[in-house]
Amino acid sequence: MLNISENRIDKLVDMSQYTSARIFADNKHYRIIRKVVWGVAIVILLVLFLPWTQNIKGSGYVTTLRPEQRPQTVHAIIGGRIEKWYVQEGDYVHKGDTIMFLSETKDSYFDPNLIANTEDQVKAKEDAVESYTEKVNALTQQIKAIKRERGLKLKQAHNKLEQSRLTVTSDSIDLEAVKTQLSIAETQYNRAFSLNKEGLKPMTYVEEKKVKLQEMQAKKITQENKYLASQNELINAEMELTRLNAAYAEKLAKAQSDIQTALSTRFDTESQVSKLRSQYAGYIIRRGMYYITAPQDGYINRALKSGIGETIKEGTSVVSIMPTNFDIAVETYIEPLDYPLIHKGGKVRIWFDGWPTIVFSGWPGVSYGTFGGVIVAKENFISANGKYRVLIAPDPEEKDWPKELSVGAGSQTLALLDDVPIWFEIWRTLNGFPPNFYNTPESGESTNEKKK
Repeated sequence: MLNISENRIDKLVDMSQYTSARIFADNKHYRIIRKVVWGVAIVILLVLFLPWTQNIKGSGYVTTLRPEQRPQTVHAIIGGRIEKWYVQEGDYVHKGDTIMFLSETKDSYFDPNLIANTEDQVKAKEDAVESYTEKVNALTQQIKAIKRERGLKLKQAHNKLEQSRLTVTSDSIDLEAVKTQLSIAETQYNRAFSLNKEGLKPMTYVEEKKVKLQEMQAKKITQENKYLASQNELINAEMELTRLNAAYAEKLAKAQSDIQTALSTRFDTESQVSKLRSQYAGYIIRRGMYYITAPQDGYINRALKSGIGETIKEGTSVVSIMPTNFDIAVETYIEPLDYPLIHKGGKVRIWFDGWPTIVFSGWPGVSYGTFGGVIVAKENFISANGKYRVLIAPDPEEKDWPKELSVGAGSQTLALLDDVPIWFEIWRTLNGFPPNFYNTPESGESTNEKKK
């Protein structure tokens, strides 16, 4: 069996003929270098397997969590002339404190008795509405009275019409009776005349019958006249009934027309009353807008208008106020490539400008001067700077943020993702791959959690 110690290259080849072999042959310093190189290589190899926290970098500034807590400007609701300032820059104001007083510049509001005069107009129009209401009620009662009178008159006319019909019938029967009597009288006269010729009856008898005949003839004419008169009465009764219907229909139409006119006028007056009431309320509210007041507690940062007697338009910014009570937050911006990796509730490390900080992006646990945060909102629309806006609030599970922070201070953020070996992170970066951590609000689980 071949001995291992004999299986060396220097036993088989003359190494003295090679310069490099002669240099490293017996030099102890080079032996140390070789050990150091091997040690460094081993350390680098071990470091490549150390954990590295993937992260997303962002930059932004300190802001407030709620919109109403951010710095705001106070505007003049109405236009006017600056008469007096009640504050100066740096003053602390409570909600409702007066900032400035304006005077009127529109001639339509110069009247000092404008509110009182408008109130009088409102009362006058309200009285007019009451008058038209009473008129409508009176016309309604008048219509009811006309209808009752029409009913009585029509009933009377119908009775008269029925009476005339009965009279015509009675006169017709009487005329027929007279005609029958006339016919009998003519027959008796002819018989008496014949008997007289035969000498059976005297002349006086004939004359009596002749007188009787003439009486019947006269009675017939009288009855015919009476019959014609009763027919005329019937026609007159029918015409009276028609006239009554037409007359009362005209009265009712006129009364109803008067009601509609009164209602129309009342509605128009009510509309004027509503308009005057709106003007009255507007004048009262406008009178209160001469005083510009603080919308909330805070400090006067800056006066945007100055001087006395300066005229400003409605909607003009007057001063800026910084609220005293606010919940601090950080507004940061990330690249569109990293947007899918950000989700609500994700952990973030933050450090602030001017605050002592030592940051190891891959090892947040050994960083100094950073503070914990939680993502509370992210915009779905890209900002003007080409990045997406993310809002971060303090993490309640970690130490409080510095109280010395002011709104507007700069900040840097690291959104923490998955833990991977360093060699994997180097390989991913060199290839331009995104981090291997996707967490969505719907799932609520990271890739590591899913693997488990």
